[in-house]
Amino acid sequence: MAQLEHIQALEKRLWSAADNLRANSNYASNEYFLPVMGLVFLRHAYSRYLAVKDDIQASLPSRGGKTREITKEDFSQRSAIYLRPEAQFDHLVSLPDSADRARAIIDAMEAIENDYTSLKGVLPKSEYQELDNEVLGQLLRTLNPDELKRVKGDVFGRIYEYFLTQFADQGAHDGGEFFTPVSLVSLIAHVLDPERGTVLDPACGSGGMFVQSARTVEEHGDNPSERLTFRGLEKNATTVRLAKMNLAVHGLEGDIQRAITYYEDPHELVGKADYVMANPPFNVDEIDAEKIKADPRLPFGLPGVNKKGKVSNGNYVWISYFYSYLSERGRAGFVMSSQASSAGRDEARLRQALVETGDVDAMIGIRGNFFYTRSVPCELWFLNRAKPAEHRDKVLMIDARQIYRQVTRKIYDFSPEQQQNLQAIVWLYRGETERYLMLVEGYGRRTLLDAAGCFERQDEVGSTDAPLADFDTTLDALDESAAPFLDSLNDASPSLAPLAEAREELAQARSAFATDVAAFRETLAAEQAEWRGQSLTNGALKQAVDRLAPLAEASRDLVKQTDLLYKLACRVIDTCEQEYTAKKSRLWPSREINRARKAADAARHEVVEQLKAVRYVWKQAHWLTERFPEATLRDVEGLVKLVTIDEIAANDWSLTPGRYVGVAPEEEDEDFDFEETLRGIHVELADLDAEATELAAKIRRNFEELGV
Repeated sequence: MAQLEHIQALEKRLWSAADNLRANSNYASNEYFLPVMGLVFLRHAYSRYLAVKDDIQASLPSRGGKTREITKEDFSQRSAIYLRPEAQFDHLVSLPDSADRARAIIDAMEAIENDYTSLKGVLPKSEYQELDNEVLGQLLRTLNPDELKRVKGDVFGRIYEYFLTQFADQGAHDGGEFFTPVSLVSLIAHVLDPERGTVLDPACGSGGMFVQSARTVEEHGDNPSERLTFRGLEKNATTVRLAKMNLAVHGLEGDIQRAITYYEDPHELVGKADYVMANPPFNVDEIDAEKIKADPRLPFGLPGVNKKGKVSNGNYVWISYFYSYLSERGRAGFVMSSQASSAGRDEARLRQALVETGDVDAMIGIRGNFFYTRSVPCELWFLNRAKPAEHRDKVLMIDARQIYRQVTRKIYDFSPEQQQNLQAIVWLYRGETERYLMLVEGYGRRTLLDAAGCFERQDEVGSTDAPLADFDTTLDALDESAAPFLDSLNDASPSLAPLAEAREELAQARSAFATDVAAFRETLAAEQAEWRGQSLTNGALKQAVDRLAPLAEASRDLVKQTDLLYKLACRVIDTCEQEYTAKKSRLWPSREINRARKAADAARHEVVEQLKAVRYVWKQAHWLTERFPEATLRDVEGLVKLVTIDEIAANDWSLTPGRYVGVAPEEEDEDFDFEETLRGIHVELADLDAEATELAAKIRRNFEELGV
């Protein structure tokens, strides 16, 4: 199984198990939230601890035959935290049922707090005394599956974010506003591309902006703890704790203070922040205008005030604050309600003043349903106090509303490749052509790697498999299971014509499949040879991407053939059972056949997913080279346009991308997958079923509380 799919299955299983414990223990989501996140924090910290421990020990200096003892600083340099034995997750999991697990967890939390003063009083402790010893044992075991001890990379980092996502979806704390979808945070961080300096988030929630900023620095091979200083404001005390935990588990430190940003500025960073990132509350109408009217963070003045003395809409209070915090070379990236980009009256006046500074850098339109607690569309705003002269009178408009993938019935996000393609547009805008070309080249090489993976690949634990060959083997096994019964039949009998026809069709399909697989291998080998000396100029890369088209098309055809082969093999089995009462024969091993059938379906799934990856990755390269054939920014209908301030002025100072880029021409979907659509419907039905089950449980609990 590919690592991403493996992790997705794992995180869903862990969440389901943890949530089932909650449902069966009479705890409300908000009661269960912090203790569960505390344990996820401990398990995540332990995962990062183990990932770097051996390397740290191997690199410790020695003098006089004595090796220096390991310190917490060694772990901080590797974006991890040091854990004493009593704070290590394996110790907690191994406790017997007779042990006081709550006390042991509290001791673990206190050990971490003693080593990291920034976490003093932050980690959950007393909350564990409210949970049954048995429930705690089940939770500890649930969060420590064997798979986590074998996988590579920061897998539990994803799981940590997934749990935050799920709790946000439940509105388990603060209405779910503590969490911004990872794909949006990651896009903001990568567009800002912080290198060194102070990062401020005046509405920091659980600290996701800081974590993603650190990751972008790590991607450049640098240590974020040495390059970035984090400062945050958050009104909710529990969320402040969550943010500090999130930073600590990634080996980061920051000054996160509890404050109401509208009225307080404890960091005093006006004009000093190198980067400002935020996802503030949208459309707030309860800000006291009298309290902020003289605030130095309002360089463009106060937005409209209603009859109650409240700011009519707080969006431009936030936007003004973000702008005011920036240093002379500072950059900001933030999420804002789509209402703000075209709002009229006083908000239009402030927006005009902001645009006229020349510091509005880019706007990216995002479709609805990217958030877990609200379905409204939004825009990502980017400000740059140090825009180059050639861009001072322009704003980059990107309409990304048609770019998304569906996660559940209610939630959308960006795939990693979709996010990279949006980043690539920004690179071209900034003249960073080399990064664009490296991305295109990377897609080309990944296409070849994914194609090679159809024949042989290695998973995250170092095991190898051969999807195409394995699928062929499972078809052989299915055929061999039915062979004794099939051989017992008289092939000459006219009544066997349906079976003979099914077997002949299967045989012909397998022969054609073998021929096409061989041709696919030959095409792959030829392309691999071509790419060994591949030139990285734009013209050469564009030709190379076009040259990969037959390989991509062949992978799509093999997907259809794979599905057809499995159906034909099952048709032979079904014909035997339905037309020739095979199940009544002693020569028909039903259990063995069912196992072989399931194995063939599993192998089919693996082949199909691997083959789909070939075309999917190639399409990302083709998407870019088709829209930007000269590796330079150009207007693309329905996607991107570089707009002048004069154009913005002529459109009522609107900053809504869709108003400028136009409508993309309708494209025929060559890759429409009927079965995938059915699977999507199945997911939607499963979500509805889960919601119905949860609602029924709530109704039942309410009746029980009423004594009905």
